[in-house]
Amino acid sequence: MKSMFKFSLLAALCVAAISCGIPEEQYNAKVDEVNKLTKDLNAASQAYEEMQRKLNQMSVENQKMANRLQELGQNVQSLLGQKSELASDLEATRAREARLRAEKEAQRQRMAQYRKVIEQFKELVNSGKLRIKIVDGQMVVQMASSILFDTGKANLSEEGESALLELANILASIPNRKFQIAGHTDNVPINSRKFPSNWELATARAVTVVRFLQDNGVPPENISAAGYAEFRPSESNDSKEGQAANRRIEITLLPNLNELPDLSELEKDLK
Repeated sequence: MKSMFKFSLLAALCVAAISCGIPEEQYNAKVDEVNKLTKDLNAASQAYEEMQRKLNQMSVENQKMANRLQELGQNVQSLLGQKSELASDLEATRAREARLRAEKEAQRQRMAQYRKVIEQFKELVNSGKLRIKIVDGQMVVQMASSILFDTGKANLSEEGESALLELANILASIPNRKFQIAGHTDNVPINSRKFPSNWELATARAVTVVRFLQDNGVPPENISAAGYAEFRPSESNDSKEGQAANRRIEITLLPNLNELPDLSELEKDLK
């Protein structure tokens, strides 16, 4: 605006000069000056317009950048949330992995202990005094009643005491393990004054074995007695051989608490 004002003023002066009789040479100089100023004004106007165009363009770019930064900020927050979730998942995975490693190591140690027990029982197994089976995931030592007791009796025979003494020495050497001694019979009923049924006979034989083991070094807190009569046969009772196999004493190596499945999650179902 100042340039336009200067230009108008100069033009007016030129006209006034002409009307006042200014020499032609001076007049032409003024005209040239006016033309130069006009050209400069046009150039300045174009430069201004170009600067305004660039300014508008920069404003648009700035708005785009502001929008992009806002999007990036939202993405960053989302990524941070995902990172937190991944960190939690990773921590949980590591905890599960550590637990599985611990369980695997505990299982390895249990297997090593069971193999050691089998090795200790090997001589009695080879002599036919007992056999070892895995029943419902538990190690069970079976001894035929014919070795331990006379027919219909619950008192140990001399042969039975000798066999149980070897067994007691082995059981007493196994650390941190509880044993259940169970009496079993065949399906032939018994009805005596002392044993009205196979329940009494099976249980009395189990108690006799428990007392003998206790008297020979097995901690009493590690042993218990049970009687199953004829109701848990290991063989069919349809043959003499099957009946003989069912008349037995079983010593089960019970699992420790840390070997049992964790049932704590079921507590909420019991409320």
